[in-house]
Amino acid sequence: MARRAYLDIETTGLSRGYCEITVIGIGIETAGRVVTVQLMGNNLSERKLLRMLKGVERIYTYNGSRFDLPFIKTGLNVDLKQVVEHRDLMYDCWKHNLKGGLKAVERRLGINRKVPEIDGYMAVRLWWRYYNDDDRESLDKLLLYNKQDVVNLRTLRLRLGVS
Repeated sequence: MARRAYLDIETTGLSRGYCEITVIGIGIETAGRVVTVQLMGNNLSERKLLRMLKGVERIYTYNGSRFDLPFIKTGLNVDLKQVVEHRDLMYDCWKHNLKGGLKAVERRLGINRKVPEIDGYMAVRLWWRYYNDDDRESLDKLLLYNKQDVVNLRTLRLRLGVS
């Protein structure tokens, strides 16, 4: 069976030209469960990203074609489309008339979150609270938010019946 991974990034904003990646969450599917690894700070590098994806045949994202993968290409100089097969689950959702962001799709499908009040805008604010004020609680919330995105991508893939 092909080894799968789920990928989601957090950034300081929406512009690849002016903003930076703060966290890359990677969920490696092994024996029917997802083990999540998060890269940030000194671990946020081309070498470490490629090492985490070693042996992975396909990655799944939500809106990764337009956001995550281009951000990684700009920020880390890694074109993941050249490294591993990619499937953007957002387009599979569209085929099922599930439009909107990942959280909206999750709500429609009954996929729960531990911290439902956090969204992309709040994730940026959490990063800056951590970065500027050394607020460890904000970092913990951000990492939990990212981990839920990653793990929920597997749940979404299964609900959509995508291989």
